Amino acid sequence: MKKFMAVAVSLFLMLAVIAACGANNTNNGNANSGNGANTGSATDAPATEAPAKKKIALVLPEKIGVNQFFVSMDEGFKRAGEEFGAEVKTIESTDPAAFEQNLRATVAENYDLIITATFQAEDALNKVAAENPDKSFAIIDTIVDQPNVRSVNFREHEASYLMGALAGLATKTNVVGAVVAMDTPLLKKYTSGFEQGLKSTNPDAELLINYVGGFTDPVKGKELALLQNSKGADFIAGMAAVGDNGVFEAAKEKGFFTAGQDTDRTVEDPEHIVLSQLKGTDAVAYETVKSFVEGSFAFGAADYGLKESGVGVTFVTHESASELSPFIGQENIDKVKAIAEDIKSGKIVVNAS
Repeated sequence: MKKFMAVAVSLFLMLAVIAACGANNTNNGNANSGNGANTGSATDAPATEAPAKKKIALVLPEKIGVNQFFVSMDEGFKRAGEEFGAEVKTIESTDPAAFEQNLRATVAENYDLIITATFQAEDALNKVAAENPDKSFAIIDTIVDQPNVRSVNFREHEASYLMGALAGLATKTNVVGAVVAMDTPLLKKYTSGFEQGLKSTNPDAELLINYVGGFTDPVKGKELALLQNSKGADFIAGMAAVGDNGVFEAAKEKGFFTAGQDTDRTVEDPEHIVLSQLKGTDAVAYETVKSFVEGSFAFGAADYGLKESGVGVTFVTHESASELSPFIGQENIDKVKAIAEDIKSGKIVVNAS
């Protein structure tokens, strides 16, 4: 009997231990199941990280403020950065040495795209781009022939042709002038196109051209404009960057008519600044950022003229907030609008030099 009781007790204890183990295994299983569900969720649907913003720098060869060319470019650059979610930074330079240093600094800071502009940047960019073949660059308003550079050029001579054609139709003295920054291949496009347009509408008109010798000298610009006016010029086109401000001063003092460059300068003094030759630096900077962010950016050269709306003239290709001057007249505008269409179609070919 005692032996039977001992066996029964042992059997009972064994069953109790098995039951306890079963309960522990069930609890552990549920715990593991819960952990497994959480782990599986993390593995199957990981948190998606937002793609890193593209870092894009605009490195300019001079300070922003006086030259409308760079003001407009900076505005388009910043607008694109905001609209397309790029991290953008504009870096201004005080002289050529500082410009190259700034260019190299943006490479060291690992910007994804580095944009610059004008022939002033050519030498430095040729060196820096060649030394950094894996880095992407763009330059506006000139050509740099490197495999990792996108160059954006303008057919300024097409817009200058329209300006010259209007000058030829409007002049009352048959003497027209142009105050130009320097005698360079780029600015030759302005003077050549202007002269071709002038002669197309007024073969007898005389063209006076004088060079300031730089891009930042309004005093010299004014002096040359006064000289041309003393020789009978009643319309003098400013083609001297900051020097145009001096031409405008002279026009206001002497009562002749003038024209600006790059942006619509007529709004500053519509009585005397009666036209502006336009260049879409803001649009090109904007499109460069947009294409890079969206993945359609390509190296090589791109060309913008009248057909692509890269250049133009107020009242002819673009509206203006200013009233059209009676000196120019709507009849002449209509005639030159037809000329613009002939250039776009290829019927009229304007030579760059």
